[in-house]
Amino acid sequence: MTGARPSWDGSDGTGDGTSATRRARAGMPGSGPDGVHSALVPPGALHHRVTAALANWQLDDAERLLSVVDSSTPYAAPAEAGAPGSDDRDDAPTLGRAWADTLRAELLVRRLRVAGFTLVGEPLDAPEATESLDLHAGVAGLLDGGDGDPRSASAAHAAEAIALVRSAKAAFDASDDELQRAAGLARHARIELLSRRIDAAMDEAVEAASLLDPALPPSALLVDTLGTLAGVLADLELMPLALDYQRRALETAAAAADAGVLDAGVDPDVLAARAATCLGELCAELGEALLDDGDPDAALPRFAEARGLAERALAQLPPDAEGVVAAQVVHGWALVGLGEHAAATGPLRAAVRTTSARGDRALLASALLALGRALRRQDDGRGADQQLAKALALATEHGLPRLRRSALRELCTLHAELDDAGRALPYLQAYLADELDRVDERRTRWVELFGRRKSLLENERAAGQLRRQAYEDPLTHLPNRRYAEARLDGLLGAGTTPALAVVDVDRFKAINDAVGHPGGDAVLRAVAELLIAGCRDTDEVCRWAGDEFVVLLPDTTAEQAERALERVRRAVAAHDWAALGLTLPVTISVGIASATRGDDRRTLFAAADGVLYDAKRSGRDRVVRLSAVTQTRAPDAAPEAEQAPPAGPATASVQVPPVQTSPLDPVGGFAALLAAPARPADPPLSLGGPGEPALAPGPAAPPARPAEPDVIWGVGRSTEQVLALVRETRDAHPDRPALVVRASADTLVALASAHPGSTVDAAAMSAAVGPVPEPVGRVGVLCASTADASVAAEAAFVARVTGTEVVRVDDVGGSRLRPLLTDRTLLDDVDCLVVVAGLDASLAGTVGAMTDVPIVAVPTSTGQPGSFGGFGSLLTMLNSASPGVVVSNIDNGHAAGVFAARIARRTGR
Repeated sequence: MTGARPSWDGSDGTGDGTSATRRARAGMPGSGPDGVHSALVPPGALHHRVTAALANWQLDDAERLLSVVDSSTPYAAPAEAGAPGSDDRDDAPTLGRAWADTLRAELLVRRLRVAGFTLVGEPLDAPEATESLDLHAGVAGLLDGGDGDPRSASAAHAAEAIALVRSAKAAFDASDDELQRAAGLARHARIELLSRRIDAAMDEAVEAASLLDPALPPSALLVDTLGTLAGVLADLELMPLALDYQRRALETAAAAADAGVLDAGVDPDVLAARAATCLGELCAELGEALLDDGDPDAALPRFAEARGLAERALAQLPPDAEGVVAAQVVHGWALVGLGEHAAATGPLRAAVRTTSARGDRALLASALLALGRALRRQDDGRGADQQLAKALALATEHGLPRLRRSALRELCTLHAELDDAGRALPYLQAYLADELDRVDERRTRWVELFGRRKSLLENERAAGQLRRQAYEDPLTHLPNRRYAEARLDGLLGAGTTPALAVVDVDRFKAINDAVGHPGGDAVLRAVAELLIAGCRDTDEVCRWAGDEFVVLLPDTTAEQAERALERVRRAVAAHDWAALGLTLPVTISVGIASATRGDDRRTLFAAADGVLYDAKRSGRDRVVRLSAVTQTRAPDAAPEAEQAPPAGPATASVQVPPVQTSPLDPVGGFAALLAAPARPADPPLSLGGPGEPALAPGPAAPPARPAEPDVIWGVGRSTEQVLALVRETRDAHPDRPALVVRASADTLVALASAHPGSTVDAAAMSAAVGPVPEPVGRVGVLCASTADASVAAEAAFVARVTGTEVVRVDDVGGSRLRPLLTDRTLLDDVDCLVVVAGLDASLAGTVGAMTDVPIVAVPTSTGQPGSFGGFGSLLTMLNSASPGVVVSNIDNGHAAGVFAARIARRTGR
């Protein structure tokens, strides 16, 4: 039963109970257009009246009520305003406009149902000779003034309804009021059901349910939205969920009454009674289904609950309230289910007379069905047939599928009991056809839901893998630098004052030379384990780069951090390193700084890195702290010139002057230069990379077809901006890929989901969307150390998607260059080499002296504190005497990859 919803102003629907303010909001005399629109926003009085008229199929009444609203629509002829659905109205989308469009769309869809068509133009229970509506042809004929085809009006209704629904959805999506959005989505789900678009209805219902947070405060609108959603779920054959949401509606109505939060015009008893009536209807319907399945013992408690709810509603409702008849129908239905047929017949006949006089067609169909059941079970076959046939006709005409199936089953059962197989058979065939349609719809829905769930799980797994690759160091399995930066930004942005410890393994190059690369890796893993063992559960140990680690200590002072890291330093020095083949113990140097209010990540890291440099200069194997970013270093951190390096850990208490402030850095000295340089955000809509000069306008040369992808920089851009730029680039150049570099992990996940065929490299933090060209030529990428791996990965990825074959060799710095001398394949069989190095910046010149292959050298900002953010590496590469070497700017793997690919392609041709 889909009876009318409660009147929000407490009136009987005539308007007599409204206050002057509510009369203005309802569009009564004296109110302007804004008042009319606001009255259409639930729980406005006009909204309720239109809703009640639509629910009872009083379509002329609904149209008359909506006539006071501005009749402009978002539909325009294609010749005038583009495709149907474009919104040419001057006013911006508002909730009032959204609800006006929604109610008009529902009115049009119900008129289509009465005319025998669905919204998508399909005939509804019509003879086979009836053709579907061609919406485009119908609209074109209408716009041309052709009235010869009687279906043109229905086609126009369908086209306008589609445009109105699109307009309303856009306005609801733009709203910040989640409850209003949920109410609109639930109403749109009802419209989709009327249009027989089951999948769309399911989507709208799921989205509406997701917005109905249990923490929402009780209100009349929440009660109505929960009830609407329960009705939609019942029509979707999800009866357990429908019962849950309707029970929540009843509980919310009671809570709203107890809290006294309802508007002055809303009667709490009426609100609760309507919710109880709807819940009683669902209980009775479930009881009937159990009876049909041959389980009367399970059905009786359902009918008993329905009876109790209906009696509760009748006790709460005033005698003349419009909800009384609906409660009487549910009560009569429950009595029939409980076997009290005679007691139910009289009230149900009265309900039929009342609803017939008032024109409440949906409620009339429910009353006729309940009365027919009662008469059949009293062996009044003729009377039952008459009432059930009327109920079937109404349910079919007005799109009430649950009532239609129930009426068909009752009629089939009735004529079978009367041994009239000739009349029973058509009803049985129609019932089975409906049941098959319902089973097919349900099967299709569950298949789609399974597919969606499977897709979501796959996306979640892919996202998890990308995040692990993006935020986890592969050697130590600690969080990496990218994670540390994001986490530190989060701590500082939340207003906390963490301490930061920068940890460096002393003389790590000598360790690598002594035990080789695998031994050095084992040392790093052991140091990582000792750091984790010596820190609290709330502290986070991350691998920063190479032999450097950082420890984030939330809400910790520098003094507390110093005590903790001193324990770790002693544990590292006392560890049994001989097991790894080392004759001397491994030691660490630590620099610590604590944040003050207003500090950012760069400032804090510069301070910690600066005192780490002091620890290195003053003899290593020590912990040095800076009590605050603008305060002095700890007494045992004196520079080498003022304090002789002790044999063991520093314990002397030598006072040093405060750190002097430099005009270049208000924080202190050159400390800020020691942090990784912040890359400036790209202009929001520019596709050029950093460092590319703006071109002055000039005469346009005939553009050659570029072989290279268009690059989109992810730095400083949100995921939505990157996705929009990718779409724009792909539309403009579908023949080549759009290249996204330096994107966040979330952006990469979004790209992979939106473009399933894209090429994603989490290590390079890059993606290519679109067709990757066939490789021409060969590029080699040499990476000096693991600290330089991210820049090398970017260069290799860019060269590959630009159209070359790429061979990459990692960790070849220092003494690990020997394999290249033994096997010269990489040096001789490539067209261009990219050498990426930070601390081992001399690698580019060394390789340049070994081969005649062109080399692109890329300095990186990683390495020891003395590298000054990559400037040391850059100067080393620029001062190399080796010929055939060009130098890129710091950390720019993209430019190096493009340049190398250009050389390789030309050589390959």
